[in-house]
Amino acid sequence: MGKKTNLNEAEVEVIVTETVAPATEQQTEPIEETTTTPVEETAQPEPAVEEEETIVVEEAAPQIPLMKTKEEVLARAKEIAEKNDGGDKQELDLLKQLYYKYNRADLLAAREAYIEAGGDPETYTPEPDPTEEAFREIMQQIRQRRAELQAEAEQQRAENLTKKLEVIEKIKQLATTPEEAGKSYDTFKELQNEWREIGPVPAEYATEVWKNYQLYIEQFYDMLKINIQFREYDFRKNLEAKTILCEQAEKLSEEKDVVSAINKLQQLHQEWKEIGPVAKELREQIWERFKEASTIIRKRHQEFFETRKAQEEENLTKKTELCEQVEAIDTKDLHTFADWDAKTQEIIGIQGVWKTLGMAPQKFNNQIYERFRTACDKFFALKTEFFKSLKEELSNNLAKKKELVEKAEALKDSTEWQATTNALIELQKQWKTIGAVPRKVSEDLWKRFREACDQFFEAKKNATAEERGEQKENLEKKKGIIEQLKQLVEDTAEATAQKVRDLQAEWNSTGFVPIRDKDKLYKQYREVVDELYKKLNLSQAERRLNSFKTTLKVTAEKEGNSLLRERDRLARAYDIMKNELQTYENNLGFLSASSKKGNTLVQEIQKKAEKLKAELDLLREKIKAVETEMKKQQD
Repeated sequence: MGKKTNLNEAEVEVIVTETVAPATEQQTEPIEETTTTPVEETAQPEPAVEEEETIVVEEAAPQIPLMKTKEEVLARAKEIAEKNDGGDKQELDLLKQLYYKYNRADLLAAREAYIEAGGDPETYTPEPDPTEEAFREIMQQIRQRRAELQAEAEQQRAENLTKKLEVIEKIKQLATTPEEAGKSYDTFKELQNEWREIGPVPAEYATEVWKNYQLYIEQFYDMLKINIQFREYDFRKNLEAKTILCEQAEKLSEEKDVVSAINKLQQLHQEWKEIGPVAKELREQIWERFKEASTIIRKRHQEFFETRKAQEEENLTKKTELCEQVEAIDTKDLHTFADWDAKTQEIIGIQGVWKTLGMAPQKFNNQIYERFRTACDKFFALKTEFFKSLKEELSNNLAKKKELVEKAEALKDSTEWQATTNALIELQKQWKTIGAVPRKVSEDLWKRFREACDQFFEAKKNATAEERGEQKENLEKKKGIIEQLKQLVEDTAEATAQKVRDLQAEWNSTGFVPIRDKDKLYKQYREVVDELYKKLNLSQAERRLNSFKTTLKVTAEKEGNSLLRERDRLARAYDIMKNELQTYENNLGFLSASSKKGNTLVQEIQKKAEKLKAELDLLREKIKAVETEMKKQQD
C-alpha cells in the first residue's frame, strides 16, 4: 500500500494511470476519487488514501500487414488517407521508408537490365514512375490531415480547459454556500458528470486544474450534510461499476493483440479513475482484483516487447553479417563478364535474404540500412565503371579485327601465292593478339575472317598442282637459254650484244621454276652472262642498263600501265640518291685535309660520292629508257 494521507471527511481511492502515447496525442489527467460523507460521520477519522501507481507503456509500432511491393505500400497509404484520421506516425514513417526502398530496388533492376541488354550506362534515363507522384500526393494529404487534427485537438484542449475551469468555479460556489449544500447535491452530481465528459486539457495545466477540482470537491463534501443512505447508495453503484471494469480487465488476458490489450487497459484505468470510492471494507479487495488483472496484461505487454527487442537484435546481427559479406567482395579479381555476373548474382541473393529480415532496433535501423545500401551501391558503381572501360576495349578490338577482316578479304582473290600466304599468316598472328569483341558480332566477324583465309588457301591448293607442271616446263626452257648462252661464249663470232639481250629477255619472260632449282639455275645463268659481257667488253653499268631495257620491254608488253609507276619509282630513287650525294659533298667541306685521319675519311667519302654519281648517271639512263617506251606506246 502507498502512503496514507488524511483528508477532511473525503475518501480517495487509488487510481492507476499509465501513458502509452506522447502528450501531443493523448493526455491523462490524474483524478482522485471522493466519497460522499454522511452528516452523521463528519467527526470520524479520515480514511487513508493510496498513492497512484503509474504504468509506463513502451510505444509500439502499429500492426502493419507485410508489404513486399511499392504498389502494396501505395494501397496502404490510400487506405489511411481515406480513413481521414491522420494515421499513425510510426506507420507512416515505415511506409515512406518501404516505398523508397522498393522504388530504388526497381530502378537498380531496370538499370541493370538496360546494361545487360547492351545499353550505355552513361545515357541511361529511368522511366518516370507514376506511383511516385501519387504516393507523394497521398502522403501530403495525410500530413495536412494530421496537422488539421493536431490543431483541432489543441483547440479542443483549450476549450476543455475553459469548461473545466467553469465547472470548478460552479463547484466552488456550491462549496461556499453550506446552507444550500443539501439542495445542491443533484447539481453537484451533474457537475461531476459534466467534468467526466469533458476531455483532456493542455498538459501544462492538467495537474493544477485537477488539484483545484479535488480541493473544491473535498470542500463540498465537508459541508455536505447527507445521510448514510446516500453514501451507501454511492458505494454500491461505484462497486458495481468497478466490478464490471475488473471483469473487462480480466477478459483482456484473452486478447491476442497485446498492443490492443494494453490500450484497452489504459481506457479501463481512465474509467476507473472517474468512478467514486466504494465501502471502506471492500476498497482494498476490489482494487487488488483490478490491479492483479492489470498486472497480467502489463506482463504480457512487457514480454511482447522483450521478444520483439530480442528479434530486432537478432535481425541487426544478421544484417551486419550481410553488410560484411558485401563489403568483403574484392572486385580486383573480377576481370570478365562471367566474374562480374557471378558476383552480381551473389549480391542479389544477399539482398533477397535482407528482404526476409524484419526491422532492427529503431536507433540502428536506418544506420544499418545505409551501410548495406552503400556497400551495394559501391559494388554496382564499380561494375558500371568496369563495363564502361570494357566497352571501350571491346570497341577498340572490334575496330582492329574489322581492319584485319577487310585486309583478308582484299587478299582472298590474290594469285601471288607466297606473298599473300605470308600476309595472311601475319594477319592470323595479329588476330590472336587482339582481345575479345562484343558477343553479338564476334561470331560473324570471325566467320568472315576465316572464310576469306579459307578461300585463298583453297585456291592456292588448287593452283599449286598446275604451277608445279608449269615450273618444270620453265626449268627446261631456262636450261635451254643457258645452253644457248654457253654456245655464244664458245663462238664469239656469233655473239652480239643484241643476241645476249634477246636471250636475257627470254629468260626474264619465262616464269618461275621449282624453288629447289632456283638458286643453282640463276647462278649458272649469271656466270655465263658475265662471261659473255666480259668477252664483249661491256661495262657493268652498260650491262645493267641493257638488262633493265630488256626487262622493261617485256614488262611493257605485258603491263603497259606499269611504266608510269616504274618511272615514278626511279624518280624517287634518283631524288633520294641525289640528296645523299649532297650530304657527302657537304661533309667533305667540313673535313680537314691536313689531318691523317681526315685524309682517310675524305678518301672514303670521295669513293662513295663517285659511286653515287655513277648510280645517278645509270638512273638517268633508265628514266630515259622508260620515257622512250612510254612514248612508243603513245604513238
